[in-house]
Amino acid sequence: MVIGDRYELDDFPLGQGGMGAVYGGHDKHLDRKVAVKFLRLPGGPDEELERRFIREARILARLEHPGAPVLYDFGAHEQRLFQVMQFIEGVTVADLVSEHGPLPVPWAAAIAAQACAVLSAAHALSICHRDLKPTNLMLCPDGSVKVLDFGLALLRDADVAQFTRTGQLLGTPAYMSPEQIQRGQAGAQSDLYSLGCVLHEMLTGKQLFTGPTEYAVFEKQVKERPPSVPGVPAELARLIDELLEKKPEARPPDANALYERLQPFAVDLPMLPGFLHPPTVPSPGRMYARMVGRVLC
Repeated sequence: MVIGDRYELDDFPLGQGGMGAVYGGHDKHLDRKVAVKFLRLPGGPDEELERRFIREARILARLEHPGAPVLYDFGAHEQRLFQVMQFIEGVTVADLVSEHGPLPVPWAAAIAAQACAVLSAAHALSICHRDLKPTNLMLCPDGSVKVLDFGLALLRDADVAQFTRTGQLLGTPAYMSPEQIQRGQAGAQSDLYSLGCVLHEMLTGKQLFTGPTEYAVFEKQVKERPPSVPGVPAELARLIDELLEKKPEARPPDANALYERLQPFAVDLPMLPGFLHPPTVPSPGRMYARMVGRVLC
């Protein structure tokens, strides 16, 4: 299938989410690989989903950061909205943990710290992600991390309406903050709580809170203290406890502060065979980042 007279899509989707399916494709005009996200409308036109899809595109257009996918184009094909984005090679953190098991402390800290860098840029624009989870974090072969799927993100300074349906909370129960569950509200500290859930999972290899129903998981998120992470440095264990505090004000103040506290643990990263390019493969991205890192240090 060709859409927009230029994007030739693969036959089968790469993945599907709450709002749509993502296809690999080829931009015939610029001769490059792209990812195309189609809005899914299973029951016919849906104004709320369309508004959220348009909102996601506008957020990606505003958020210029190497840790977020680049939006190339936006349009409609046969009355279905689509986004054309940078095609990202890599593995989601969910698949990484599933195949590898608990991650070494340096890698868990490095992945979380890179996510913090993206959150810092987003929060500075008053953007809250609201759906951070292992499937929305991708580890690329050069070791960089991309934060994906801003479909539930809110622009706090401009948005008054809460995008919810009657009787439905938007988000993923296992990674939702207590304030999202109780009041349907999300701020910067809510994203930090979600990242704390992901960090806990990376270090243990298991989802933090599980249950037979969404309601059971909601109950645990609101009321149950998280189990401690065994075998990690005491300071990192304290940091995880802070991230998973039930009250937002008890968590680290912002993504910048969290990044600074994660940095000391993201050292001497071991190889992850099968997931990363070997050290002999040049990484232009890392080369560039090293030089930038020397500026005003």
